[in-house]
Amino acid sequence: MKLFFTTALFLATLFANAQTNSLRLNPNIILPKDSIVSKVLTTSLNDFLLSAQKPNEENKFVFDKEKIETFIQLDEINGIEKSGKYKDDFFYKPYLTNVVLQKDNNYLIQVAYIGTSENTASLRASFEFVAHKTNNSFTFSSPLLRNTKNWRVEKVGNNIFHYQNTINKDKVKEFNKLASSFDIKLKATSKITDYYLCDNIIEMQKLLGVDYKADYNGKTESVWSSSSGDRKLIVFGNNNSSFNDFDTHDLWHDRLSLVIPRSKVYKPVDEACAYLYGGSWGISWKDILKTFKDKVAINKTTIWSDVKENSVNFGESQEKHLMADYVVNALIVKKLEKEKGFSAVWELLICGKWEKGNESYYKTLEKLTGITKANYNDKIWELINNEK
Repeated sequence: MKLFFTTALFLATLFANAQTNSLRLNPNIILPKDSIVSKVLTTSLNDFLLSAQKPNEENKFVFDKEKIETFIQLDEINGIEKSGKYKDDFFYKPYLTNVVLQKDNNYLIQVAYIGTSENTASLRASFEFVAHKTNNSFTFSSPLLRNTKNWRVEKVGNNIFHYQNTINKDKVKEFNKLASSFDIKLKATSKITDYYLCDNIIEMQKLLGVDYKADYNGKTESVWSSSSGDRKLIVFGNNNSSFNDFDTHDLWHDRLSLVIPRSKVYKPVDEACAYLYGGSWGISWKDILKTFKDKVAINKTTIWSDVKENSVNFGESQEKHLMADYVVNALIVKKLEKEKGFSAVWELLICGKWEKGNESYYKTLEKLTGITKANYNDKIWELINNEK
């Protein structure tokens, strides 16, 4: 690491006056012997990295056969050049640090994002890509498939699990049963999801070609995902290499995102469904409701429209939060699904993004249930008091 930073500092100083956000080349780097190939490779890589700052689907330099595997890596590159500390949108510059020809005539590429201030180099991230020769250009992919080509595969329904050594097949079947029930609700029975199982975030990052990213210093676990068309990719880096457990709350969110981006749904109803169908933080819906009654609904002067406008967390911490408005919406979802089926829940789910005043929400709620903004407080108290 010390050697890398020495090299990084040299590179950063040498190219301090180069174009703001274009790819920097180490003058000692060994590029392909054919100068035309070298020029095309570096130009394509520069265009790929510039396009990485746009929505994934707009990047024309992604290797077409491995889009979803690369999108998950591109999510980590998007915005990588910005520095809040230095108030500079192009503080971290991309440096080409290695190009290695592979047996299949593809190239393994390494790029580091480095920023300098007062002659001190700061490494933000280092990425690894596979460069594929495509007509008169190059396209790029994450090394995920290359790094897992010898892994084992377990396929159950529309879920494909990739793992190194062993997998809990009973847990996989349990998972598939619940995922299938969500898919039926969402009418998403043709969607395919690939899962890659890792022990920790370091292993996960290396598989995906994120050799280092300062944002994750000291972090031990995470779960990353990407979507494209009818496919979703989820990589577990949370001590789950054998799939001995899974989060039913997150499973709901994952299946929903196969149908519609979560950014386009009304979050309190999305979270309400996740609470109702899968609990949260390992706490069952039954226990969440009990805690809600003991901590929040015990105050009979509570105005539920105020709770909707001002977040009320009754969880054990800010990190492991439980939100009162999500519980209220879970009761509404339960009522809707029982009386009118999930299609009514779906209509409330897509009523629009959360906004102050929640006018679109109240309008849809009134249409579906007769609950208006005026009688909202009384009706919510009825739902709470009738829930056993």
